[in-house]
Amino acid sequence: MEKLRLGLIGCGRISKNHFEAISQIPEAEYVAVADIIRERAEEAAKTYNIPSVYTDYHKMLDKEQLDAVSICTPSGLHPSIGIDVANHKINVITEKPMAINVEGADKLIHACDENNVQLFVVKQNRLNTTMQLLKRAVDKGRFGRIYMAQSNVFWQRPQSYYDAAKWRGTWEFDGGAFLNQASHYVDALYWLLGNVGSVMAYTATMARHIEAEDTGCAILHFRSGIIATLNVTMLTYPKNFEGSITIIGEKGTVKVGGVAVNKIEKWEFEEYDDDDRIVEEANYQPPNVYGFGHNPYYRNVVDVLLKRAEPLTDGRDGRKSVEIVQAIYLSAKTGKRISLPL
Repeated sequence: MEKLRLGLIGCGRISKNHFEAISQIPEAEYVAVADIIRERAEEAAKTYNIPSVYTDYHKMLDKEQLDAVSICTPSGLHPSIGIDVANHKINVITEKPMAINVEGADKLIHACDENNVQLFVVKQNRLNTTMQLLKRAVDKGRFGRIYMAQSNVFWQRPQSYYDAAKWRGTWEFDGGAFLNQASHYVDALYWLLGNVGSVMAYTATMARHIEAEDTGCAILHFRSGIIATLNVTMLTYPKNFEGSITIIGEKGTVKVGGVAVNKIEKWEFEEYDDDDRIVEEANYQPPNVYGFGHNPYYRNVVDVLLKRAEPLTDGRDGRKSVEIVQAIYLSAKTGKRISLPL
């Protein structure tokens, strides 16, 4: 069987997860990589046995016969590069967030629609075993009425992290702690609890020399009436401490915690379900805050491209978390409650 031919643009920190995931899927392979720093692209190509290296991704798109391209560049570049990929009639796989604002997200969605190509937004945390278990409990109605939820992202990003790449912490290319590090948690709250009706927030840049925020708190009021809080900081001493989601309902309380929603810390329901037996098995020790979700994520992408499955997350799904974070920033800036949709 002919393998799906993939390309990747941006061989930085997150690209390793993409290369590793595809290396475990026999029906697909990376055949080309592009990075403006040639050494970085060459190192990736050597490590993962990829034949073609480019410093200009446009040349890669022109020369290579590709089924899909993974975009692992700074967030602010995701829409423009994704549009270029779509205009070559190639399917788009973009890291989160898909854009730094709704306008960018909409342009990318429109380009993929126009060119009749798939748009996949990486939301690997949804596929972690712990989160799958929590989602099932919500979908089965085990909580009864859900009253409240809380998500904490108490991580550490030292100044050296921001200094290592000029784009980090800038409004043009990155956004702050909410849009970059906490975007998976924003997505998880929406995925678990439904649409957000309005948002109120405070943000601050307390200790890092960056344009965007390193700390903030947001209150999300869901259309269903659920009230949720999201507390985020990159200033936790001395290292990443907690990435958690807690849901409190009339018939159940669950906290999925650990460093990156990798450990079920509380799981209590009024009525028994067979899922209760596998709670311990769902816990895992992630190698980093990204977890193991890229592997099943790419399994789905490949199955969709081979017409065996429906996509788990598309552009319109990916747009939701961008819109919620944009509302958080708008509230923090104006001091007002912001209603959604924007």
